[in-house]
Amino acid sequence: MRTARFTLDPAFTVAQVNPRLFGSFVEHLGRCVYTGIFEPGHPTADEAGLRQDVLDLVRELGVTAIRYPGGNFVSGYKWEDSVGPVEERPRRLDLAWRSTETNRFGLSEYIAFLKKVGPQAEPMMAVNLGTRGVAEALELQEYANHPSGTALSDLRVAHGDKDPFGIRLWCLGNEMDGPWQTGHKTAEEYGRIAAETARAMRQIDPGVELVACGSSGQSMPTFAEWEATVLAETYDLVDYISLHAYYEPLDGDVDSFLASAVDMESFIENVVATCDHVGARLKSKKKINLSFDEWNVWYLSRTEAEVSALDWPEAPRLLEDNYSVTDAVVFGSLLIALLRHADRVTVACLAQLVNVIAPIMTEPGGPAWRQTTFFPFAQASRYGRGEVLDVRVDSPTYETKKYGEADLLHATAVRAEDGTVTVFAVNRGRAEALPLEVALNGLGLTRVVEHSALADADPDARNTLAEPERVVPHAVEGTKVTDGRLTAVLEPLSWNVIRLA
Repeated sequence: MRTARFTLDPAFTVAQVNPRLFGSFVEHLGRCVYTGIFEPGHPTADEAGLRQDVLDLVRELGVTAIRYPGGNFVSGYKWEDSVGPVEERPRRLDLAWRSTETNRFGLSEYIAFLKKVGPQAEPMMAVNLGTRGVAEALELQEYANHPSGTALSDLRVAHGDKDPFGIRLWCLGNEMDGPWQTGHKTAEEYGRIAAETARAMRQIDPGVELVACGSSGQSMPTFAEWEATVLAETYDLVDYISLHAYYEPLDGDVDSFLASAVDMESFIENVVATCDHVGARLKSKKKINLSFDEWNVWYLSRTEAEVSALDWPEAPRLLEDNYSVTDAVVFGSLLIALLRHADRVTVACLAQLVNVIAPIMTEPGGPAWRQTTFFPFAQASRYGRGEVLDVRVDSPTYETKKYGEADLLHATAVRAEDGTVTVFAVNRGRAEALPLEVALNGLGLTRVVEHSALADADPDARNTLAEPERVVPHAVEGTKVTDGRLTAVLEPLSWNVIRLA
């Protein structure tokens, strides 16, 4: 096997990593909320009904901004159903997921959950622009953020929340380009209501940060044209445009699945090009950043049958994908793609947080455990803070049906404030180990602190209720720095974290 190589040099960088890159997503979907983060009566539940075992894992995962309450759910969401005395909150049909929403967990409970996660957990609130509009968005903003002295802010105080919630980051709807979305709109229709909503929200608070809906995927027939039309209406009024992408192996094509980040990087670069084209056309010096606020491995091909079989249950077991080692390696590669574009991707949300296509699983009344995908995210969030170094790999390649020729090595590196460097690397090769050499120019690095890998002889190995620790990262021996050069061997089908000092 030919050696994969790249060079690291402090003179060649991408950008500082925005902590919001390690965000997540809580939607009223399946068991994400109920029996996920919120289960009164659970042995670990606190006085608010929040599962302490889940809170501990969420903190360990290292998530920052948490997007809420959807997702497709938000396009039928009436925010006022979710506030006030719990016993008075109405039950509603949720058209998005063919379920019954009890509203026992609502806006106040979401903010309380974030506070218990820790100061790094920032609210990212979506407003309903599917079945509702400008007026309701303003009412929610006033209720949530105005200190007191108005009908809605005083109502929040009366509900027991004296202090405003201080929500800075707002999503202007969700996936409005998708025909599946309640209140689906054309680009012209959505661009107009997004602009009107943004303009009005800024009248209350000029400092809010706003995310306009981009395409729900690069494969959408309106992709790029949608972004161009929406941004023509909203360019001076919003800060971000959203991207959503999910990946799964189709028709047994594992090699293409392993190269999923090729599509993610293309998606990012194409949206950046569209944003900058609109900016140039408008003669604007402003740059629109990207909010990749839904991403994950998701076995989406199973979902339609799952949802259509439901008959309005409460918190059904839905979208509870159980992730393998192969899934975790792809997942790690997607994290690498986000870091490699940290100059423009400044918000990202792993969808979702608990039970629903999630890194954390729970059993009602029982334990919580880490999926295989938990580990790459936790390691990236912990060690991926600082400045991304520019990585241009010289790698052996392999052929894929979907993306053509792809590199076996996918990698990035982040330099922390203290000068230490962490290399994140994936070997996409399923059969052979991949030798790696990295030239460390001008970084003053002399030793390997740790080389951790997630890999297994069984690529289908996974963590389950019966075997919650079947797959965990392990230490790799033999990785070293000699005369300014890092040498390592990446196991077949592996996610690697190499820390240097």
